[in-house]
Amino acid sequence: MSSEEIKLNVEKALEEIRPFLQSDGGDISLLSIEDNDTLVKVQLQGACVGCSVNQMTLKSGVEMTIKKYAPQIEQVVNIEI
Repeated sequence: MSSEEIKLNVEKALEEIRPFLQSDGGDISLLSIEDNDTLVKVQLQGACVGCSVNQMTLKSGVEMTIKKYAPQIEQVVNIEI
């Protein structure tokens, strides 16, 4: 899978999970895909910033969904502002 295809698949994954985040007053944006297309950097926004369960959301929700679309992704990290 090319880097462009990986980016498109990551975007599809974020589109799938975004409604759940938005229903709680949050959102997410893709910042970058790095380390030979194995590391995704995202930014949680809105109510997700400072939420006590945002790490669980990131790992069990966002990362799992991204890996479903792009299995070569090894890690998803949130970059806080």
